[in-house]
Amino acid sequence: MTDRELVQAACSMLERAYVPYSGFPVGAALLCADGSVFTGCNVENAAYGSTICAERTALLKAVSEGHRDDWQAMAIAGRGEDYCWPCGSCRQMLYEFAPNLKLLVARGDGDFVVTTLGALLPHAFGPKSLK
Repeated sequence: MTDRELVQAACSMLERAYVPYSGFPVGAALLCADGSVFTGCNVENAAYGSTICAERTALLKAVSEGHRDDWQAMAIAGRGEDYCWPCGSCRQMLYEFAPNLKLLVARGDGDFVVTTLGALLPHAFGPKSLK
């Protein structure tokens, strides 16, 4: 799968987002080594703290299907003029499983930048920190 195709998979999730409070839909698509793609969208809740981000939705789907150590890349897309960067909670959750994950961060016009999770979360706390 190409980077552009992964970004398109994330964009396809924007229509499924449940965002009655923020009006800010986000889609995500996580690519695994075997070619599996796990998609997600954000799902808001009236108790704001119960809201779940698109990235964590895709992450939880992958883990629940047995994919924990074979993540290749994740695309994250929003409709805004700026790139749709993952929040701190999502960065931390992704780091748990893939500290060097390739990230494709898109904006509303479909343009995207490529970075790594390590670049967005330097000096992170993870499983190795507990040893």
